[in-house]
Amino acid sequence: MRRARVSSNGRVQYAFDLGDERIKLADGRICHQHEVDWLPPIEPRTTIALGLNYADHAKELAFKAPSEPLAFLKPGSSFVGHRSRTVRPDSAAYMHYECELAVVIGQRCRNISEAQAYQYVAGYTVANDYAIRDYLENYYRPNLPVKGRDTCTPLGPWLVTADEIPDPMNLRLSTSVNGAVTQQGNTRDMIFSIPALIAWLSSFMTLDAGDLILTGTPEGLADTPAGAEVVTEIEHVGRLVNTIVNASDYYSPAQRG
Repeated sequence: MRRARVSSNGRVQYAFDLGDERIKLADGRICHQHEVDWLPPIEPRTTIALGLNYADHAKELAFKAPSEPLAFLKPGSSFVGHRSRTVRPDSAAYMHYECELAVVIGQRCRNISEAQAYQYVAGYTVANDYAIRDYLENYYRPNLPVKGRDTCTPLGPWLVTADEIPDPMNLRLSTSVNGAVTQQGNTRDMIFSIPALIAWLSSFMTLDAGDLILTGTPEGLADTPAGAEVVTEIEHVGRLVNTIVNASDYYSPAQRG
């Protein structure tokens, strides 16, 4: 099943994919995808993001591949939906996308094995976890101004249930900027697989329904200027569209940071 969260006529509700750009709302109405405002398909409880989880990306940044997962947390205010706008700080010199497979936990788990891990996955969605390099102090665990900024993690459009994705460790990923493909990869090239990540995380923290794991990005990063349309796509999961805007065109003077 492919399910989204949208706002229509001021009401937030679920929507279901009918194909041909049509969706069916929970209230029974059928409409075109452009007739609604898209929200993140889930409201994450806790979000764990992975750094340098693809060897080619680590090499791209002149780092050795890590020997254990490099994890950090993200705030809920960083998430926006499909066809949303992401704010680029006016002073930023380099801001890049990161196409990532996002894993949604379906039930509480603690200290489980890799063999058990998929039993606790509800489904998958697409994340675009932007980073503002200007504020970077540590590639291994990025500081909050790099990865925790408002609007800087588009998510969606769909939550695709786990039964629809028989092999999440063999999915093509790609990113295009203004129609030009700039990033390509495959989830099979993760250093730490989805089962390995769930087993490792659950060894020291309780994972619960609605928790989100962003599994990292492959090589192929590029700067995204204001006005750019960025499309991050994962095979069988979805196509997430996002536009970059300057902070001065988005926030009032008092709100800019």
